[in-house]
Amino acid sequence: MKPYKLVLLALACTWAIGAFAQWQWVDKDGRKVFSDRPPPQDVPEKNILKQPHTGSPSRPAAAPQATAGSDASSPAQAAPGTGKDKQLEENKAKAEAAEAAKKKAEQERQAKVRADNCARAKLVKAQLAPGRLVSHTNANGERSFMDDATRAAELSRADAVIASDCQ
Repeated sequence: MKPYKLVLLALACTWAIGAFAQWQWVDKDGRKVFSDRPPPQDVPEKNILKQPHTGSPSRPAAAPQATAGSDASSPAQAAPGTGKDKQLEENKAKAEAAEAAKKKAEQERQAKVRADNCARAKLVKAQLAPGRLVSHTNANGERSFMDDATRAAELSRADAVIASDCQ
């Protein structure tokens, strides 16, 4: 192999080392952000999860913003020793509560639909009682009467709806 090809190969290998420098932080919405550039200045140091290990700091140190007594009362402060972010936990609890409310509303809607289907099926069954003539209008607008086979099929369909929705 020629020397200039070796130099180019070595240069390409060292150039790729910069791709390993990754920053990781939690943004103001509680999402993890991965980047090869440092986070914005408004991201507090406690939200920076990982930074590349370089000789010189890429991000200037921020001045302390709060007094020592207010650090423990900060809502986004991680609990000592747990490594959990209170704000993130609150957001997770809110999302779970919203999901539970959505699921409950869907169940209530389905229960209302089943009750409506049950009431309709009971009404149809009462109308199809034996001994009554049941009429309907066909596609041509003519009035016709239901025969016994059609009546039995409609009764069995109504019974099936009652069995499934009237519990």
